Amino acid sequence: MVKPGLDRIFNVLMYAVLMAVGAAALFPLLYVVSVSITPYAEVMRNGGFILIPRQITFAAYAELLKQNYLLTSFNVTVFITVVGTLINLAITCLFAYPLSRKNLPLRSFFLFLVVFTMLFGGGMIPTYLIVKQTGLLDSVWAMIVPTALSAFNLLILKSFFENLPEEIFESARMDGAKEFRILLGIAIPLSLPALFTVGLFYMVGHWNEFFQAIMYITKRELHPLQVIVREMLTKSQTVVDNVDEVIPTTSLQMASVIYASLPIIVVYPFIQKHFSKGMVIGAIKG
Repeated sequence: MVKPGLDRIFNVLMYAVLMAVGAAALFPLLYVVSVSITPYAEVMRNGGFILIPRQITFAAYAELLKQNYLLTSFNVTVFITVVGTLINLAITCLFAYPLSRKNLPLRSFFLFLVVFTMLFGGGMIPTYLIVKQTGLLDSVWAMIVPTALSAFNLLILKSFFENLPEEIFESARMDGAKEFRILLGIAIPLSLPALFTVGLFYMVGHWNEFFQAIMYITKRELHPLQVIVREMLTKSQTVVDNVDEVIPTTSLQMASVIYASLPIIVVYPFIQKHFSKGMVIGAIKG
């Protein structure tokens, strides 16, 4: 039996470790925010490192909003995130529900195909050739269609469907409901935690879209936000002779990082409850 004193020491150590991990996670974000809203002169006086700004300026954000290409890339990212996530969820549900039915013919074979795609991929060049042959190059659909289904998210949703009470489905079938009706009217409403979890995975993936954009998109007006932000972050640093310069490159870079990250940070608290539930899928019934 664990002594109360040892139990308290363990709790204190765990809280200390969690606080240290939390501080390590918040430190880079605090630094980026501080540099983006601090006048360059004050940054230089502090040796280029600052966490708590004494003066605040939003000139870098105002300058970013003047850039038409940044607004265009933001609209592209919003489109592929919203439309892509809806397509992802629709296809995943239509695939996961049949696989969760144990009486599905060739169910083991289809599950093997799903798991096989998690272990082996087609490769970069064959995938590029398929995208090219289907006419998706230089189209926003090139950043949506190739990732329309994730095997990992499919298995998560399948497991949740399997853990739903079978009696509910049998009762619906006795009342004459078909499988598609059962999926829309029973399975999906009861699986909202899993759908929010899978949807968040898809949404973050689309919002951070970068690799497919540089692979399949050559038109600058179709580049998503992350590609534009990378261009800004990799701009060569020039020596600034005048420390009173209002908008240095560093401030614009940090502001662009916040600009690209803020929407996800704002959305996450609203679905955190459902996301937490979805992360423990199968923990009890497993």
